[in-house]
Amino acid sequence: MPIDPGALGAESEPTEISWTRWDCVIYALGVGCGTDELQFATHDTASAPQQVLPTFAVVAGGGERARQHDGAHPMASQASLLGKLGPVNMAMLVHGEQRVALAGPIPSDGRARLTSKIVGIYDKGSGAVVAIEGTAVDPVTDALRWQTTSSIFLRGEGGWGGDRGPSGPRNVPPEHPADHEVRYRTLPQQALLYRLSGDLNPLHADPSFAALGGFDRPILHGLCTYGFTGRALLHALCGGDPARLRSMEGRFSKPVFPGDELTVRIWVDGDECLFRTERSGGDVVIDQGRAVVA
Repeated sequence: MPIDPGALGAESEPTEISWTRWDCVIYALGVGCGTDELQFATHDTASAPQQVLPTFAVVAGGGERARQHDGAHPMASQASLLGKLGPVNMAMLVHGEQRVALAGPIPSDGRARLTSKIVGIYDKGSGAVVAIEGTAVDPVTDALRWQTTSSIFLRGEGGWGGDRGPSGPRNVPPEHPADHEVRYRTLPQQALLYRLSGDLNPLHADPSFAALGGFDRPILHGLCTYGFTGRALLHALCGGDPARLRSMEGRFSKPVFPGDELTVRIWVDGDECLFRTERSGGDVVIDQGRAVVA
């Protein structure tokens, strides 16, 4: 049954979110930080005052949901907004693209007021693409903290004859070899660590549930792969300084399994770069990647 395209422009009620330095460390460990990144993987120490990974913006506030055993779906924080589309089968949802743009470094303890808005609804025939923009502001000053844009694909929800939306390749890397290549090995338990940041979808933990989705074992969260990729960009382009990574976007193209090795290839053009992330065997798992640095 097609979704309601009249939901375009719908906004959620503002939601107060908060996070602590514990949440920031849990996230950093979930996306692979270790002893060589103590500024992200520990609290303040004499040698490494705590900093926050820029991609933490995509999960901020999710740790509390995890502790309450709420938010079992990746889009739980926007469930009420998705409800405006009509009776959507959440089991048919696939995270397609993700963008984050930051106004500055994220504090290790903080609060924000988050509002989400449906900014695009596209008919792809076999399904629908819905783009949701989230804006986080300081709850006292209203100063912008960050914006995120998530594009989700809803299988079986297309076919109403609507606008097909943007299509075709974009952010295509040049033919020459990458300027940087960064490799990370994910852990067999990586998804179990990452889910502590709020995404309790059993697809990433329960083998029997993964089998229902056609996988022989649980897969890694797409946003976990996104976080690994963000670390590669941070160190290759920004000298490890979170204040320099201004924005990052990419499309999830294939699944990753815990234990896979990831290779992030980066092509630099001034203060912009193009990138893609590959898993073991050469499959591209994030493509059409673009980042802006200061």
